[in-house]
Amino acid sequence: MLDAIKVENVLFIDIETIPQYPDFNEAPEQTKNFWEKKSSHFRDPDKSAADVYQRAGIYSEFGRIICISAGIIIKRNDEKTLRIKSFFGDDEKQVLVEFAEMLKKYHSSNKDLQLCAHNGKEFDFPYIARRMIINDVKIPQILDVAGKKPWEVQFLDTMELWKFGDYKNYTSLNLLTYIFNIPTPKDDIDGSMVADVYWKEKNLERIVIYCEKDVLAIAQVFLKYKGDTFIKPENIESASTQS
Repeated sequence: MLDAIKVENVLFIDIETIPQYPDFNEAPEQTKNFWEKKSSHFRDPDKSAADVYQRAGIYSEFGRIICISAGIIIKRNDEKTLRIKSFFGDDEKQVLVEFAEMLKKYHSSNKDLQLCAHNGKEFDFPYIARRMIINDVKIPQILDVAGKKPWEVQFLDTMELWKFGDYKNYTSLNLLTYIFNIPTPKDDIDGSMVADVYWKEKNLERIVIYCEKDVLAIAQVFLKYKGDTFIKPENIESASTQS
């Protein structure tokens, strides 16, 4: 199946999310109540809702997106170049609006376009769509899967592809880059640190760099699946747009 997919038709995506508030105590009372109920399903008995609030960022009802990075592979003769563009900022709605405009532009010019992320079907794609609804941003057609047949959904998932039908298996992007001998994107921060880097360090630029490294890693893993050569470090182009 992957042999039939042209890498130039794949848009590689990664997002970074944070809890909506810096601290549990700063959240409105109703949000606290809902988080109390939500977190009761996974937190240890000796932990409070406040103790696990940093995990709120992974739930679209309690978190928000601060960065979306997208990369596309351009082929020039025998060389592959990865062009990455990041949409980021404190204004989530503006980030989503600008990303949606880019997505619609790419999809309108290439109906074979597919979106690829690691665990994207369970996290990135639905998270983006849900936050768009919350922020009154029209969901681009390629992201709107309502009513579509499975073969009409233009999503690729590097984690799902690694499962080979094994529904119990979860493999991190970090582990795949290790076993494939791809430079790890986790050489500075990891997902568990993003909220602190944003709320405490106020260092959004650091998060954007981390997000873009993930996009590169996803693209390299996908190329490995296809038996293709990796993208050379000198062939990575980055352009960021702050909202």
